[in-house]
Amino acid sequence: MSVETRKAEARKACFAARAVAFAKGQGQAAEILADFLAPRRGRALAGYMAMRTEADPMAAMAAHQGAVGVPVIEAAGQPLRFREWSPGCALVEGAFRAMIPAEGAWVEPEVVIVPLVGFDARGYRLGYGGGFYDRTLAMLRARRPTLAVGFAFAAQEVAEVPIDAYDQKLDAIVTEQGLRLF
Repeated sequence: MSVETRKAEARKACFAARAVAFAKGQGQAAEILADFLAPRRGRALAGYMAMRTEADPMAAMAAHQGAVGVPVIEAAGQPLRFREWSPGCALVEGAFRAMIPAEGAWVEPEVVIVPLVGFDARGYRLGYGGGFYDRTLAMLRARRPTLAVGFAFAAQEVAEVPIDAYDQKLDAIVTEQGLRLF
């Protein structure tokens, strides 16, 4: 079975687990994330606007002391760009129905909060399959050290994420159960 086929099967199971976890709530996950990010104040941060059943990092993003950007998909097969976000800024619908700031400066993050479908104890993540975050992290890490922090529900952990040569590892994962470093 190919890596892509194994990833597709794993996504189905992880989406189901995430939906159940989402219904129970994320508890103090955003506060744990904010505490982890606090020593990184002043560094540019990339967050995301939660969609569907994703864990919502908005409280941690709002608490960050420094520039915060959210992802903008400019084209398939390209790295993400991050437009500056602040609480209450005007938002418009972007690609895949993700909300993005209507205007603002571009931010090049040193810390990236990464949404995901699943993760494993090695620090690998299972994304949606477009490769946007893997391309983005590879590009950013080629320029300077970039911290990738997965944000998810503990129920999204799997025994082993199928990986290929392009998959970028997370440096940490934050869930409602706490912080894990890789």
